[in-house]
Amino acid sequence: MLDPDVVVRIDEAAARPGAPREIRGARNWAKGAIAFSQQLAGEIRPMLINGEVGLVWAPRGHLLRVLRFSIADGKIGTVDVIAERTRLNELELAVLTE
Repeated sequence: MLDPDVVVRIDEAAARPGAPREIRGARNWAKGAIAFSQQLAGEIRPMLINGEVGLVWAPRGHLLRVLRFSIADGKIGTVDVIAERTRLNELELAVLTE
């Protein structure tokens, strides 16, 4: 599902101090994504974010982080990890329905 050359862009609020703000490559991203998903299992919800598929972390209804995916040729080519409050407030979120 991930493009082997995926680019993950992490905004300042989502990045750990001293951690890179951009990660390149599916293997590099997958390691961190697996650890993150295990910590938040059950709290992350799929949604449409500005019309694109993504994941939302909003414990008790408080929006904390969004992962917005850009898909090309059936693969995730870019991921934007957003936690900055002003950026979160500008997003249009919609529940995915079956």
